[in-house]
Formats: sequence, structure tokens, C-alpha cells
Amino acid sequence: MDFKDKIIDWYRIYHRELPWRNTTDPYKIWLSEIILQQTRVKQGLPYYLKFSEAFPTIIDFANASEDYVLKLWEGLGYYSRARNMHKTANHIVDKLGAEFPKSYADLIQLKGIGDYTASAISSFSANEVHAVVDGNVFRVLSRIYGISTPIDSSLGKKEFKNLASELICSNNPGLFNQSIMEFGAIQCTPKNPKCESCPFEDSCIAFAKNQTDVLPIKKNAIKQRTRYFEYLILINENQTIIKKRTEKDIWQNLFDFPLIENPSPKSEEQIIEQLNQIITTSFKVASVTAPIKHILSHQKLWVRFWKLMVPDLVIFKNKDLIVSFEDIDEYAFPKVVDNYLSIHELE
Repeated sequence: MDFKDKIIDWYRIYHRELPWRNTTDPYKIWLSEIILQQTRVKQGLPYYLKFSEAFPTIIDFANASEDYVLKLWEGLGYYSRARNMHKTANHIVDKLGAEFPKSYADLIQLKGIGDYTASAISSFSANEVHAVVDGNVFRVLSRIYGISTPIDSSLGKKEFKNLASELICSNNPGLFNQSIMEFGAIQCTPKNPKCESCPFEDSCIAFAKNQTDVLPIKKNAIKQRTRYFEYLILINENQTIIKKRTEKDIWQNLFDFPLIENPSPKSEEQIIEQLNQIITTSFKVASVTAPIKHILSHQKLWVRFWKLMVPDLVIFKNKDLIVSFEDIDEYAFPKVVDNYLSIHELE
């Protein structure tokens, strides 16, 4: 039995029942693929269901405001995915007659769609023979075939793509792609793979050489930047101030509170000195949280929230928004801010 037969036989028995696997609609498949980028199925499934219900068609998606799309996306991270999806939806409606493409050649032209996503959508919706290569596929192939070429190198990406293309089942490429990705997700996992029940146990090079914890290999380690955020929650009666993050930075087009960012950690006394320089009227510190660690892909944030009672909000307004407490849920916030709001009363 060759590779493709083994992987498909395994999939028929052990695969998870997921809603996007029961459709050939490229729009619904696109929703699932973008949502599941950098996201586990358990976390992404509720978002897929939420987006499918809110936007049954690509026209519904395009007609929504970006703020609403970001609000539905809240908590999922990598918000550029949501912004690109909204732009792509508008492009398909405005330029393609609301007809979602199925072919790889057309899909690869769309914003936010690369080789992996175009391969996935075209194989699942149109049965085109394009091999998918994602993190799961890299891991499965590198271990079974003992490939030590770094997966984040140009040579590695080409080598793994070529191998996946050689192995793919030309009669049912969609099923093969689903099978190898699912195998990597629940059998050949990053840590503690289930080698004892693996159909490739007798042929896996990594298992034979005790290298499952070594492969696949990455060349470039992510360099993390550390930042220190002091959020100012300015409160007057039942209102506060929020602002939209329009800069080219993390969380673009989401909302948060006025912010002091420092290059190094500061004591509470030092922050109060900064507040005295920024706030030109009296204020009272009602509460301050301990520093909260929040990890992003390339950044580590240390975040504190300062609840400040002030006599007037207008002097802080500038381009920010004054909102009432009851309306604040209408805005999309980064996860660290949303977490704070979910457990702290603003009053």
C-alpha cells in the first residue's frame, strides 16, 4: 500500500466531522481556510459558524462594514486576515459578479490568498490537482521521509511542495489534501505524536531515528519584541473614551483606550508622574491592574489598565470617541482589552 492509500484509509476512519467538509461551495471553504490560519480547529469552529450565519453569501460579507467584520473576528487574532477577507469580498462582488472563483489560477490573484489557500479551495471545490502544504503537511512529510531541509527556507518550501505534488492522489486530490492535513493535526502532532498507532510506524524515518522531536526543522527563530502598555480608562459618570488604532501597527482598525507606551517597565509612581504631565485636570486613580503578559507572534506585551476618574472627558477627546458604558460592546477590541472588559466593571 503506497503513501496516498495509507493516508486516505486512515482519514476515512479517524477524521473529524466538520461543517466545511460537507460542501464544495468555494465561499464557505474560503471562510474556513482563512479562519483556521494560525488557529486551532477548536477555537476556529465557533467563528466559522458565526461568520456563516452572519454572512450566508459573499454579497452579505461585502455589504457589511469593516467595523462589524472586526467585531465578529474579535478575539481570534491576526486581524489583517479579517481586513483582507472584507476587501476580497468586495472585489469579488464588484469585479467578479459575486461569483467566487474555484480555479487555482483565479484564486491566487485574490488578496490574502497564497499558494496554500488557493490549492486548498481549488482542490476541495473543483477537484483540481494542487497539493496543499501547511504546517501539518510539513511535519508529516519531514518526519516520514526524514527531510531536514528547513521548512522556512526557499529550498525547503520548494522541496516539500514538489514531494506533496508527487504523492497527491490525482483521482481525488481534495480527499488526499484533507487526509494529510488531518493526519498532521490529530495523529502526527507537534508534541507527543501517536507513533504507536501510526500506519507509517514501520517506514517513518524520524521514528526509526528517534527524531520526531527534531523534525521539522526551522532555520529562522522568531525574534520577539517586548513592549510596555499602560491603558488609561478615563471615566466620567457613565462614559469613557476609546480610540481607533489607525496606525500601521498591531490591531489596526480595532479600538482600544488612550495609551502610554514606554520602552521599559515603569513603576506605578513613574506612571503617575507621566499622567500628571498628560492630564491637565484633576484625576483620581480608582484602580490599576498588575502587569498582564500578552503574547503575539512576534511581540510580548506587558499591559496594565489604569481606571481614572476625571471631571470632564471633552478635554481628552481630540480624534477619540466618547462612548457610554452600555454602547462599548458594539466596538471591536484586541483580546487583551476585551478580556479586561469582560471581568471588570467600568462604573
